[in-house]
Amino acid sequence: MKLATLCYLKADGKTLMIHRVKKENDMHQGKWNGLGGKLDPGETPEECAIREVHEESGLVIVKPLLKGILTFPQFANEEDWYAFVYLAREFSGDMIDSAEGVLEWIKDDRLLELDLWAGDYIFLPWLEQPGFFSGKFVYKFGELVDYNAVFYESPLADVAGGSFS
Repeated sequence: MKLATLCYLKADGKTLMIHRVKKENDMHQGKWNGLGGKLDPGETPEECAIREVHEESGLVIVKPLLKGILTFPQFANEEDWYAFVYLAREFSGDMIDSAEGVLEWIKDDRLLELDLWAGDYIFLPWLEQPGFFSGKFVYKFGELVDYNAVFYESPLADVAGGSFS
């Protein structure tokens, strides 16, 4: 089991995304992602989100807001991944040239035009909804085959899901 964070920094109608094109053997090669990574031993998810954003972008986030938890059964090497998903609107510092990929502020209305993981097209709109979500996204051979989600304190339906063939 792997524990990780994903953090989406938002400002002025844009979201900071990273185009994963720099690392060899990157399971996210060519995809656009939020910033984040694996928790270090003894680290809280918030500490991880703050550390990973700083390492990948040079920016320091203040009070990341936990928006949801994503479950990815057997996502990589037959291992389950759990990602704590954060939204950050307060940050400071200067962006760096990231070793992880190319950083770019993307207009929010263009996010879903990027080359994302299939599940990202589904959960990214949930970041702007009130409340908290818990989603499970099942991938087989890199393709999304099933998902479901539960929303708490949200105007969205209580349960959403879908299957792909």
